This record gives sequence, structure tokens and C-alpha cells, in this order.
Amino acid sequence: MAAWSIYISFIGAGLIAMLPRNRAHLAPWLALLSAFAGFAFALTGAFDPNPGSFHILARHSWIDAMGATYLLGIDGISLTLILLTGLAAICGILFSWNIRERAPEFFALYLALIGSVYGVFLSFDLLLFFVFYELAIVPKYFLIAIYGSTRREYGAMKLALYSFVGSAMVLVGLLAAYAISGGETFDLVKLAQHPFPREFQMWAFPLVFTGFAILAGLWPFHTWAPTGHVAAPTGASMLLAGVIMKLGAYGCLRVAITLFPRGLEPWGFSVIGFGSWQDVFGFLAVTGIVSGAMVALVQRDFKFVIGYSSVSHMGFVLLGLVTLSTIGMRGAILQMFSHGVIAGLLFGVVGRMVYDRTHTRDLDLLSGFRLNQALPFACAIFCLAGFASMGMPGFSGFVAELQVLSGAWHSFPLLTLVSGVGIVIGVAYTLRAMQKAFFTTPPPTPVTQGTHHEMDGAPITLPEKIGAVILITTSLVVGLYPGILLRWIDEGLASPLFDLLRQGGLS
Repeated sequence: MAAWSIYISFIGAGLIAMLPRNRAHLAPWLALLSAFAGFAFALTGAFDPNPGSFHILARHSWIDAMGATYLLGIDGISLTLILLTGLAAICGILFSWNIRERAPEFFALYLALIGSVYGVFLSFDLLLFFVFYELAIVPKYFLIAIYGSTRREYGAMKLALYSFVGSAMVLVGLLAAYAISGGETFDLVKLAQHPFPREFQMWAFPLVFTGFAILAGLWPFHTWAPTGHVAAPTGASMLLAGVIMKLGAYGCLRVAITLFPRGLEPWGFSVIGFGSWQDVFGFLAVTGIVSGAMVALVQRDFKFVIGYSSVSHMGFVLLGLVTLSTIGMRGAILQMFSHGVIAGLLFGVVGRMVYDRTHTRDLDLLSGFRLNQALPFACAIFCLAGFASMGMPGFSGFVAELQVLSGAWHSFPLLTLVSGVGIVIGVAYTLRAMQKAFFTTPPPTPVTQGTHHEMDGAPITLPEKIGAVILITTSLVVGLYPGILLRWIDEGLASPLFDLLRQGGLS
């Protein structure tokens, strides 16, 4: 039934696209209904007898001449991420309820993007995986270019170009793996058991890992992310941070690390202190954690603060993946879920609740609005989401980052200490943004721009409140009862897909 999360999303997109103009007001309702149905179908995977183990959902002939099949499957890792996708879809629509101009096109593109994301997380044929991965680029480009704000054409094009460059790198690696394995199948389960030569894995791993990691915000290929986040409309920025960046991290784990585990072995020599690709990508991940936090600390644009913080937190995902330890990878997958929920909520508060009512994202100007009094609900939710983003115990981010750092300590002790600096800076930029946006006392004489007299007096709407409560509650539930997801994740990591990785030293 989980496969229907893909189909219902595309069916919903088609129905909305065909709405007549005099029925355009039905678009958000149809989108919400489709998103709820997609989430419900995704949730059925949690009720299997062994929800974390690998199950085939569909297998049909597709391109017989190449050995490509329409193969859909699910395990604990996929289940965790499709549930994240369902939550992000529902809440993104609730935060986009105010869309009026070309609303059917917006929600049709939105659901097409969601359907593509579901397809990536459920595909176990590499060619099918790549098709869905590429398909996601099209709607996300138009969502930003048509409905975005600050430099929207530039932000959309930059995101698309970075995505296509990364995709080209991935495609080269996938075709090479297909050819070297005998050119008979793209089945990920079968390819994961193929002993690719070590020499091949040594160049295929960094190529494919980097190609996917570009979309995950790997430093120094991360600059598309803050630009894209700021340019995107609120619902799209929630998806971009919530699930699109996870596509890249998921590809790093599901494809690069699964197929080419020996690419992480020592080279046999050292270059500038690096003796393996594990060292290189661990260093880049920690650099992203610290640099993203430092840049967020000096931003004046509220949305750029969240954009760079998103890059910093995705660094923990990539760091956890290259630890080659079960606890590190488990933490990385949990961090994907946690960051998707928290970052989505932060973008919802900043983009919809604050910006759409104050018409500014300048932190200095926002201090003139007395937002803690004018928008108390937004203030409360941002504070809770900010604490969750800082890794406060009781929220999902604490459990995820703690496991990543535990795994990283055994692989990169020095880098783990450096990443701790990023956590401290993260506390600083979150408190700075919180204080300047919501708790600064305005000057006695009102400034010419950005005073509270110029604010849109519209109260926080019910859809926004529902979306915010869903996301913050999810972070709290997972933070207090992480075993809900960790049980599935552990079963996913114990599957035969990771046999070669375990033989290579997964602890």
C-alpha cells in the first residue's frame, strides 16, 4: 500500500491541474486531501509485521533490454523518510493556504514534487531511482521561479544547475557500475551483493557520493541552498529544507556507500593528512557544520539565518554517514528526519507568519514590530523550534546529534571536537535571531521603515497553527520516544543490502 503514496500524489497533481478557473478555490483542499491520503498510505508501512525489514512493494518489467525493472521496496530507512515526506507535504500545504494567484498550478507542481520524492525513497532499481530523482528537479525549479521572491529566477536556476551537475556525476557512476557488473540489471539489491573491484570503487565512490552530497549541502558545494531557501515561497522552502536536501543524503547512503563500501578504505598513502575518502568527507562535513553556523551568526536577513543553519545541520547528517559505525549512521538517518521537521517549521514561521505580515526579513527592522506582543503564537513556536534546532534535550535534534557525535568520536576524534564549536555557534545564532526578531525593545522614536504601525494586522490563521503544532509535536514525540524510529532504522541497517559494508568494517 505504501507505493500508493506515489500514485495518489501524481493523481492529485493531475486533477488540480485540470481544475477550471471558477473552481480554483478548490485547489488547496484537493492538495491537502491528496497529501493526507499519501501520508496515510505511507503510514501503512508501519503496520507490517516487521516494518523495518526489507519488503518488495512492486516488481514489473520495464526496459527488458537493459535489465531495468519497475522495482519498489521499503525498509526501515525508507519508511522513516516517507513518513517525513508525508508530514512535510501536509504542513507545507497548510502554510501555503494563502496562495491565490495561479493556485492550481502551484499545488499541482507541489504534489508532483512530493510524488517524485516518494518515488526516490521507494525505488530499488537504480535507473528508476535516477528517473524520480531527476523528475523532482522540474517542479522545484518552477515553484521557485514563478512563486518565489528575492532573486527567484537566480535562485531557481542556481539550484537546478547544481542539481544537474550532481546528477551527471551520479549517472556516470551508475552506468559504470552497471557495465562492470555485467550489464544485466539495475536492481540495487543484486548490485549491492556484487564485489566491484577495489580500484573501481576508489574512484566511483567519491564521484557518486559528491554528486548526491551536492544536493545535501556538502561544503563547498552548498551555496545553492541558502539562495534557494530564501528565493522559494514558504511551502517550497519547507519542502526544500525538509525533504529535498534529504534526497541527496539518502542517495549517499543508499547508493554510494551501499554499492562502493571499499571506496572508504585507506588509500595506502597520505595527502595533507588525509589517508582515505572517509577522512576527506568527514573534514568537509565538519567544515560545513562550522562555516554554516558562522555565516548564520552574522546574517541580517532572517531567512538567510535559517538557510545557513540548515547547511550546518545537514553537515551532521553527512558526518554520521561517513563514520562507518551503526550508531553514527543511525544518528544520521534520525537527523534527516529531525532536521526535516524542525527546519520546515522554522521556514514556515519566518516565511509565512513573520514575513507575510511584516513585509521585511531584516532583523534590525523586525525589532520595531514588538512581535512577541503582535504575534505571540509565532514567537512561542519559533522559540520552541529554536530550542529544538539547538539540540535541547527532549527534542528530536538532541537524540540525533548525540548519536552522530558518538559515532564520529571513534572515527574522527579531533573533527568531533571541532564540530562541537559549530554546536556552540548554533546556540549563539539562534538566540541572536530570537532576541532581535521577537524580544528587542524598539527605540522611543519610531524608525521610518518597519514600525509596528506598518504591519499587516492579520492574525495567525488556523491552517498555520495546525501545521506548526503538528511539526513541533512530532519533534517532541520523537525526542522523548526515539525508539519509535530507531527500531525501524536499526532493522534497515541490518538488512542484506549492507552486507558488503559490514564485511568492510561497519561496527
